[in-house]
Amino acid sequence: MSPPVLDGTPQTHDGSRITSKSPISNVIVSKQHLVEPKEDFSGNYVFAPIREWEVSRAMSQRYFKDLYDRAISDVVIVGAGSAGLSCAYRLATEAPHLKVTIIEANVAPGGGCWLGGQLLSAMIVRKPAHKLLMEIGVPFEDEGNYVVVKHAALFTSTILSKVLALDNVKMFNATAVEDLIVKEDHQGKQRIAGVVTNWTLVSLNHDTQSCMDPNTITAPLVISFTGHDGPMGAFCAKRLVKSGLVPQLGDMRCLDMSRAEPAIVNRTREVYPGLIIGGMELSELDGANRMGPCFSAMLASGEKAAYTALDIFNNSKIENGEIIA
Repeated sequence: MSPPVLDGTPQTHDGSRITSKSPISNVIVSKQHLVEPKEDFSGNYVFAPIREWEVSRAMSQRYFKDLYDRAISDVVIVGAGSAGLSCAYRLATEAPHLKVTIIEANVAPGGGCWLGGQLLSAMIVRKPAHKLLMEIGVPFEDEGNYVVVKHAALFTSTILSKVLALDNVKMFNATAVEDLIVKEDHQGKQRIAGVVTNWTLVSLNHDTQSCMDPNTITAPLVISFTGHDGPMGAFCAKRLVKSGLVPQLGDMRCLDMSRAEPAIVNRTREVYPGLIIGGMELSELDGANRMGPCFSAMLASGEKAAYTALDIFNNSKIENGEIIA
């Protein structure tokens, strides 16, 4: 069954259209709806009228239409931190025909990029990764080999707004990836074929309730940036190991910015058919050093993942979210 059409026509409680000839039209078109909104901050501010059910339907209709549409996506990006958002921006702008779906476990996207190191404000980005800042219009101070954004939240809020404004991007936040879909491909080989999702609050309460089954999103390519190890960190990397698809985690090594950042960017890749991993999650898989409060590699790893995904799409034939040749 197709989702309801969003055409702005008022509906009754059963979904039928209301016209001027409808028996209840005199109730729907009430005096309340003839009130003119007025922007007057001297004490006479008047909002356009609205009913509670209108708010509920406006939200529900659009959310479930998106969920219906994105059950088959071209790319699923897991994690909307600095790397995930950089990937989404680059991929969606380079390929506006692709349906890019972002899954973020937290209510607030952005990961750890709302602040710099040790809860300080400034964000450090080494060159040449600063070119992304220039492209999206984030101002910075140039310190020679690196630049400083006065507050990390300036970058995060800017790229988040840019990404969400793109027509081919949809984000489901407060949503967790609980598992990976693994299927045989057209050559009979194992391949990641999408993600298994649930609302995060459900995922966190499986031990307190009876079984609460998940949902799925089919996609020929999953790109994961779930960060280093933690409650939901390095999820896809850890799931590969638990599923026996890769032998073991390399475990993140100690901090060394000079080694860590180029290693993360240059090793960002398709680690298993259908799954690209980048950012700090890759350090857990490969055993790379951490870089701490320097964000250059996160931005560049996201972009590298996007270009890797485009190469895969350019060399694949896809049908109903599955690679068939």
